[in-house]
Amino acid sequence: MRLSLMAEQLHKFRQKHLSSGRRVSPQGLKYMTDSLLEESRPGNSFLVLTLGSCIIATFGLLSNSSAVIIGAMLIAPLMLPIRGLSLGILEANEQLIKLSLQAIVIGAGGAILVSMLLGMGVNLSGHGSEVWSRTEPTLLDLGIAITAGALAGFAKIETKFSSSLAGTAIAVALMPPLCVVGLWLSEFQWRFAGGAMVLFLTNLLGIILACMLVFLWAGYSPGHRARRHLSMTMALTSLLLIPLGISSYRLIAQDRLESNLERALLDRTLTFQRLRLVSLETDWFAQPPEVNLLVYANEPVTPVQVDWLEQFVEQEMGRPFRLVFEVGQLDEVTSDPQEPARDDTQTRPPTANWQQNE
Repeated sequence: MRLSLMAEQLHKFRQKHLSSGRRVSPQGLKYMTDSLLEESRPGNSFLVLTLGSCIIATFGLLSNSSAVIIGAMLIAPLMLPIRGLSLGILEANEQLIKLSLQAIVIGAGGAILVSMLLGMGVNLSGHGSEVWSRTEPTLLDLGIAITAGALAGFAKIETKFSSSLAGTAIAVALMPPLCVVGLWLSEFQWRFAGGAMVLFLTNLLGIILACMLVFLWAGYSPGHRARRHLSMTMALTSLLLIPLGISSYRLIAQDRLESNLERALLDRTLTFQRLRLVSLETDWFAQPPEVNLLVYANEPVTPVQVDWLEQFVEQEMGRPFRLVFEVGQLDEVTSDPQEPARDDTQTRPPTANWQQNE
């Protein structure tokens, strides 16, 4: 008796969630299509929200304020036509595809243009971490985009969870990468602009793919009809695995490089135990990769020491690196007027060779 009940429940679950046919009524499909058509229309409200979110996001990026950037994400309406495009591709609905693509192109192109003009007007000499962090997308960003896209599609199907769309917009961040593209284009920095564009495309294709899977799972399109369009979207998304994989490798290598350098500076030598490592940046496009280290020290760093460290890093990493030290003077000052500031450079020789810990 219990086994028959379980078999019946399993059959109902399979029919509801795993059946390859369309499981939504014609009225339900029409309601969803009409709703997405209305959301995807690039009307005045869409243009105003896109322009406002672009201006806020650009100023937030220029001021390096994460709170302002989050506010811009909440306003940006780009998620809506992307959901429409997902169902339009599944159902081969030309009207929905055309309208959604029109909104995405207008929104993305307008955001890049406005942010580029703002970047030229402000003309800052440098950018903060909020801008730089969006020029090197990794496989982690694709995972975030797919997860957020699935939640966005689910929020459309289950209207009682529609309030979660705001959090999804924050997670996937469509507007800030476009603004970063515009900022770098205003400075003719094509490489960094390309990196930010790859991040936007990653988010775009990740959301489209995830929404298509959610709509297919919910029964809005039969499996045999959606298989071709879904395969094409997956193939297009897989092309991004090449640049994302390279960036992910660099991220892992950067972390390993920092760990090895810090271990070498702090644990492997007596002389450099007196150094304080402030920051480390690597230019992976140089041949060999160039590592710029900002350190505070109370004695000079010699070419012999740098050569020894380059040999150590090459042995640990399996490839050569060029190290460039930027050394700042480190003095200790106390509040006791009777005790003079201690200057270690007067009691130590101006240069010192690397000394291995025994």
